[in-house]
Amino acid sequence: MAYPAYETRSIPLGAHNTASPRLALRWLRERTKNVTDQLDAAYGQPGRHWLNDEPEHERALAYLTEETAYQLTLHDENTRYVLVAYPPGETS
Repeated sequence: MAYPAYETRSIPLGAHNTASPRLALRWLRERTKNVTDQLDAAYGQPGRHWLNDEPEHERALAYLTEETAYQLTLHDENTRYVLVAYPPGETS
């Protein structure tokens, strides 16, 4: 979801059902890349760092395997982007 500053509505960024925690992580990486690519360089840096952080990907995979959701939040000066991967079979 995207949460624009000074607005009461949120904007869905997409959803996708997967059959495994690994596929859920793959979806999260794709969505993170999509959001990061649209941010100015300074705001995109945390997302680019996360995309290359293999230990954090393993941590996310462990959460999803243990049936716990994993959340990544990015932002710029006007919007907060909350990306969440849920374990297969669960929804928000």
